Amino acid sequence: MNTQTSVHSILDLSCYIAGRAVQTGNWLTVVNPYTGDPAGRVACLNQNHVEQAITAALQSGPSLSRYARSEILMKARTLLEERAESFAHLITAESGLCMRESRYEVGRSCDVLQFAAMEALKDDGQVFSCDISPQGKTRKIFTLREPHQLVAAITPFNHPLNQVIHKLAPAIACGAPAILKPSEKTPMTAIRCVELLYEAGLPGWMLSVIVGDVEEVATPLVVDPRVEVLCFTGSVAIGKEIASQAGYKRLILELGGNSPLIVMEDANLDLAVKLATEGCYRNSGQRCTAVKRLLVHEPIVNKFTEQFVEASNAYVCGDPTAEETRVGTVIDESAAIRLENVVARAALDGARILLGGRREGALFMPTVLSDVPRTTEMVVKESFGPLAPIMVIKDLDDAINLANSTEYGLSSGIVTENLNDALKAVRGIRTGTVNINEVPGYRIEMSPFGGIKDSGLGIKEGVIEAMKGMTTVKTFSLPW
Repeated sequence: MNTQTSVHSILDLSCYIAGRAVQTGNWLTVVNPYTGDPAGRVACLNQNHVEQAITAALQSGPSLSRYARSEILMKARTLLEERAESFAHLITAESGLCMRESRYEVGRSCDVLQFAAMEALKDDGQVFSCDISPQGKTRKIFTLREPHQLVAAITPFNHPLNQVIHKLAPAIACGAPAILKPSEKTPMTAIRCVELLYEAGLPGWMLSVIVGDVEEVATPLVVDPRVEVLCFTGSVAIGKEIASQAGYKRLILELGGNSPLIVMEDANLDLAVKLATEGCYRNSGQRCTAVKRLLVHEPIVNKFTEQFVEASNAYVCGDPTAEETRVGTVIDESAAIRLENVVARAALDGARILLGGRREGALFMPTVLSDVPRTTEMVVKESFGPLAPIMVIKDLDDAINLANSTEYGLSSGIVTENLNDALKAVRGIRTGTVNINEVPGYRIEMSPFGGIKDSGLGIKEGVIEAMKGMTTVKTFSLPW
């Protein structure tokens, strides 16, 4: 379909069912977190529309060749590159992220599309000879991967474009139809993304996007047995609720994190400070892989803290559209108030606020705390914002024990020049990722990503792993 004739004003965005624009007269107003003004309106759908989307996906159309899927994804990448600035401004308008982060997100999304296009072209089969045992025969067993009949994707607010692309691009690459339900806080970028995919040549039946009340649109997707794969990124509480409701289907859950960055005595201190500031403050601290705990070796904690506070002062917090801003808002004022409360509780528990600790509306200033107790809420639970709690560790064993002390197990990092210490951390920390001399969240869009414990079920995302999750292996054998 040619979306150039059907794209609405930014203040009047339709949802789409199998490529058909749908409006109901019931609107969701999306608010700019910085200004408090409406950023746009999105049509709200209901359970009947969910049924229409499911039916359209299951009726499907002619399957696309690998080449066709790859070409659609590459065309989408080209279109996104051409409109990068427009998408970045839209992300900033509805999420409050600063332009630096929004542009970075668009670039990452382009990578996802390119990598998915590459993977779409690859053969996915294996061959097993059957005459390798006394019980064997002169046959060969072949495998192939077939797409699941329907994928539902529920995406969060903190990456309005990249999380959407991370779910839709692998589905397209493997030929699985999908229904997208984006966060009600940032749905406009998701809708523009779907329009772009249609424009790139994606058949309507392969993708729908729906926005509406949880009970009207999200819950029906979760419980419907015709949805064979459910991908969700969001909070632990909602993820566990989804798991309890979903029934007999494949779940790909990417939940919260409480990522530590361990800084050992032998660390390159300049590198450690750079990783700590970027890890704590990028995306306004609203990343599941953001550094949530700085575990610093006791002999260097004072020197690290001094340099870290100085570097943190350079992270200007303010108008997200201003080029000098490095930390925009959190998603809304309520989120900023929650951060204010956990900082206040940490101070009551004995932590010292060295920088920040205050908010202006939905802006929350980069905040550094020292002498943070190991039992305060800020470091026991996930605090989704630009917070930097510094905790003292006695040695690496103490650091590993502290890193493992929460219910989360997503990512972690260690800064050290000692290879043995690095390997000990890799073996000892119970997270899906351990990065050496890098932020906990570092990855490329193709590599496996995911956590254990309350961070997820151990099933990975990333383009390659997501495609595995959206397909099933079929075997067949032939005389040979």
